[in-house]
Amino acid sequence: MTGLYYEEFEVGQTIEHERRRTISESDNQRFCDMTMNQQPLHLDADFADDTDFGRRLVNGLYTMSLAVGITIPETTDGTIVANLSYDDVEHPEPVFHGDTIRVQSTVTDKRETSDDERGIVTMHVEVFKVNEPEEPLVCEFDRTVLSLRGDHRNA
Repeated sequence: MTGLYYEEFEVGQTIEHERRRTISESDNQRFCDMTMNQQPLHLDADFADDTDFGRRLVNGLYTMSLAVGITIPETTDGTIVANLSYDDVEHPEPVFHGDTIRVQSTVTDKRETSDDERGIVTMHVEVFKVNEPEEPLVCEFDRTVLSLRGDHRNA
């Protein structure tokens, strides 16, 4: 599916992203390795056993990055100029190996750029853990993008 052009976004619109992902130990290990984050809370089972969590946590930046990736098909696939910012990131609940997440994006703001060929769109992204009955919120943030306008596609 192609992403949305600027004029297709509506403030207040909530997009329920269909793709979900179960996070594996291997996913977490690879992300930590690629980003050189060797925090033992993510990687060392013996260390993590002695923390308040009692087991290893999935790297929060992986959870956030995965959430962005899940949102791409229905929001900005092929219609984005650039990601401008990620703001107000929170991780209210932990994510563990084996947890499955789902994501939703709500358009909170949009405005045209001065050149009238693009627009700036802000979405509030929420990530929920679906393998628990109450589906707790595990990550949330605001994502601001510079979006192409559809009416300038062939200009």
